[in-house]
Amino acid sequence: MTEWLTQALDLRPNMRVLDLGCGRGLSSIFLHREFGVEVWAVDLWFDPEENWQRVRDADAGDGVFPFRADARALPFAPEFFDAIVSIDSYFYYGTDDLYLNYLARFVKPGGPIGIAGAGLTQEIVGAVPEHLRDWWTPELWCLHSAEWWRRHWERTGILEVEVADTLPDGWRRWIDWHQEIAPDNTVEIQALEQDQGRYLGYVRAVGRRRSEVVLEAPIHSVPPDYKQAPLLRNLT
Repeated sequence: MTEWLTQALDLRPNMRVLDLGCGRGLSSIFLHREFGVEVWAVDLWFDPEENWQRVRDADAGDGVFPFRADARALPFAPEFFDAIVSIDSYFYYGTDDLYLNYLARFVKPGGPIGIAGAGLTQEIVGAVPEHLRDWWTPELWCLHSAEWWRRHWERTGILEVEVADTLPDGWRRWIDWHQEIAPDNTVEIQALEQDQGRYLGYVRAVGRRRSEVVLEAPIHSVPPDYKQAPLLRNLT
C-alpha cells in the first residue's frame, strides 16, 4: 500500500514526512530508504522503543524517528512537514468532519496529504450484505469508498484532491496479507473470498493543501472569566 500511495506523491530527498499511524514502522523505513526523506513515525498503539530497534536494524536510524502520539494530539509545530501520509490507519479517526482542519495545519501550504488502506469499492446502502454479516462489526462502518473520501475532503475546501481511487484486485492483496500475517482469521478471509471485490478492497486518496485557505486554530480550552456573584438574584 505504501508503494501504491507513493506513486501518486512527489517525494524528494530531505523532505520532512509525517507517517501517521505507522504501526511497526515498516512504511516509515520504506519511505526513508526509497526516497531519502526524513520520517516522523507516529503511532499510538505500538511501542516507539521497539520501533526504534527495528529502524536501527534496517540501517535507517539517520532518517526515521519513532514517536508515540495520539492522532488528535500531535506534538508538532504548524507547517512543520512537507508531506503527510497514513497507511491503513486514517479511517480510525479521519472520518471526523473536523479532523482534516486539525491535521492539515501540520503540512506546509501546497504540501500533500495521502492515505491508503482498507476500504470499500462502493458504499453500503441499507443493511450489510448477507455474505459479510458474519465478519462485519459496528466499528467497520468507518470503512468507506474512494469517492466517499473525495467528497469528505473536497467539501472542506482545505485540499485540492488529486487522486481518489481503488487498487485493482485489492481484495486479493488483502487476502495475501491475511494469509501471511493472520492465517487463522478465517472469518475475514472467507468474507473477502465470497465478496471478490464487490464491496471490499484497498483505497487511496491524495490531496494538496490549498495555499489560500486559512485554517481554523484548534480550541484547546476556554479562557477563564469567573466573576463572583450571588447564586440567587432578586428579579423583582
